[in-house]
Parts: sequence; structure tokens; C-alpha cells
Amino acid sequence: MKALILSGGKGTRLRPLTYTGAKQLVPVANKPILWYGIESIVAAGITDIGIIISPETGEEIEVQTGNGQLFGAKITYIVQDHPLGLAHAVKVAQPFLGDSPFIMYLGDNLIQDSLNSFLEEFKSKQLDSLILLRSVSNPTAFGVAKVDEKGRVLELVEKPKVPPSNLALVGVYFFSPTIHKAIASIQPSARGELEITDAIQELIDTQKTVEALKLEGWWLDTGKKDDLLEANRIILDTNLKISKGGDIDDKSQISGRVHIEKSSKIINSTIRGPVIIGQNCHIENCFIGPYTSIGDNGTLIDADIEHSVILEGAKILQIHQRIVDSLIGRRAKLEMAPQRPKALRFMVGDDSHIELV
Repeated sequence: MKALILSGGKGTRLRPLTYTGAKQLVPVANKPILWYGIESIVAAGITDIGIIISPETGEEIEVQTGNGQLFGAKITYIVQDHPLGLAHAVKVAQPFLGDSPFIMYLGDNLIQDSLNSFLEEFKSKQLDSLILLRSVSNPTAFGVAKVDEKGRVLELVEKPKVPPSNLALVGVYFFSPTIHKAIASIQPSARGELEITDAIQELIDTQKTVEALKLEGWWLDTGKKDDLLEANRIILDTNLKISKGGDIDDKSQISGRVHIEKSSKIINSTIRGPVIIGQNCHIENCFIGPYTSIGDNGTLIDADIEHSVILEGAKILQIHQRIVDSLIGRRAKLEMAPQRPKALRFMVGDDSHIELV
């Protein structure tokens, strides 16, 4: 059994952060999103992993993620020159996959459920495909499955105006080698891509065994800022390990579930968990509220922040208003200008979103 993780794409919904980095490396609770998927796959006993990368961000993903040794796996990187669809990614990866069954995992997804029971179901029934589904309130925004009472998939519809169910396709799929023949039989969609939903529908139409199981826990697509903040909140709520390391002075108050790396310094500050603070951070005269992640080498002085993700090397200096629901990029700097009269001055990149209250 092998695994194929898709980690290409341009991450347009997370711009401007993704102009300078891969969306799958944006951290949730100070860990790249991509790594959660790798860890979940390895925990299910699959250690031969291929990662689909794009020419634009592939090198960064390779440098940060490495050859798999960090996870107890072997990682092979596979370049998809153009983003021509999920089924196209499988086609590009066919030399790596060979005749092995495999799990395909979208690298910007997070799921709570263990993969073990799904893998066992796929193997024991010798299925051609097993897809994972999750009930959603807005099925018109997703690929949706029509399933019979035995769990057999009857039909897949991409973003239907009249959904046949509220069961959306999660970005995790199990396939036998029969998927390669199905992909070879389909044509590009109206948007010019080889759709994995079309390939699965081809399996159904040719009487192959395609079944579905529902996720019991949460499923998060981290493609947008608010989704990423929600993922950060849930991971901090469920996975955070308490570690009050670092240099914490007597004037500081730490309460709740807080993880502080040993090399960070906390001066005259209040921190209320769940909060994670990375290495070599300097926190002084601050209030750090719940559901905040601060990456390595961050500097916060005279700042008040909560429910936010602060990436590596960012600086927030003497901001005298509370910062909430924010995503601050690597090496970004927020500070109050000393000039009078008071005025707002910006240098704002493409696709940015700024709210002033």
C-alpha cells in the first residue's frame, strides 16, 4: 500500500501569504498543515509516500519536509508541471504508484478520524475505491455523493444546484490500480482538468466496487483564512501538550493549556491558553489570549492578541488595540507610527483583506 499526497496548487484563497510560500506549509498550531496528513498516513502503517509538488513551491516543500526520515517514512517527490486536476496528478504519479493500491490525500485537508478503520474496510472488501464523506450544511459548494443503504456509491455530482444528498467528498480517497484505466478513459472537464470525480464515476459506470464511509470527527479544509483559524482553534483544543518552558519572569501570569518552547522569553505578560509559542520568541508587556499560535522567532511588545496565527519571525510592536481573528505572515511587522496627526498608512499586496474597526 502506498500513499499519494497532493501538495501542488497556487493557494489563491490564502494570498498574499501564498505568493511567497506553499499553502500546505502554512502552520496550524506551529506545525505545517502538510505534516498532519503525513503523520496520519504513517500512523495507519503506510510509509511509502509520494508527494505531488508544483514547480513554484516544490523546492520549499522538499527542504522543509525532507526525505521522510522525520516521520519514519520514505518520501518521493513528483512534479506536476501544470495544475490540470486531481486525476491528472494520479496520472503523473503512475510510475511511482505502479500496481499498488494507494490512498490519495489532499495536502491542505485536516481530519480528526484515524485512517486505520477506513484502510481495513478498503482492504477486507477488496474495493476498487473507498471514498470518505462528511455531512455538510452547504452541499452545493462541494462534490456530493449519492449513496444507497449499503454504502455503495451510485453517483457523484460536482457542486450540484439540486444536491442528491448533503454528503460532501472529503479530500481522502482509497484506490486500487483500476483507477488508472478509469483515468485513461475520461476527458478533461469544462475547466480543462481531469477530475477525480469523473474517474470515480467511470469506476461506477463500469460496475466496479465503489463504497463510501462517513467521517465521525471534524474535517477542515484550510484553504481560506477563517478556515485556517478554525483549524488552529480545534488543534489547540484537542492536541496541545502543556509545556511551560522558556524564561518566564515573576510578573507574568500563565493559565490554561499553554505550550512555550524553552528558548523563548516571557516578560510582564499574561497568557491564557490554549496558546502555543515557538522557539526564540520575545513576549513583553503583552496579553496573549486563547487560540493563538506564535511561530518561532516572533517578537510581541505591548500587544494584545487572541484567536490568531502569527507566523515565523513576525513582529508586533506597541499596537494599542486588540488584534483578533488575524493571520500575520512570516517576517511581517506591525507597529504604531509616532507621527501626528494620527493617520493610517498602508502598503497592501494583491488579494489582501484589511478590516479597521
